[in-house]
Amino acid sequence: MVVQTVTRWGAGLAVAVLMGGCSAGGDGRSNECRWNRSACMYEGAYEPDEEAYAEEEAQRLNRDAARRVRRW
Repeated sequence: MVVQTVTRWGAGLAVAVLMGGCSAGGDGRSNECRWNRSACMYEGAYEPDEEAYAEEEAQRLNRDAARRVRRW
C-alpha cells in the first residue's frame, strides 16, 4: 500500500516537473500566446518580402508540429 502511494506520488511529481520544464523558457510569451493568441498577433504592415517569409515559416512550423504529434 505504501509502495503504491509513493510510486503514484513520484510519477505525478515527475509529470509535473516535465510539464513545467516544457512550458518554461524563451521570452515568457509562450504561455501568454497559448492562452491569449490575440496578444501575440502583429497588426502592423509587413516590410517587403516579409509576408512571404512569415507564411513559409508558419507552414514549416505547422509541419514540424504535425510530425511531433504523429510520433506520439
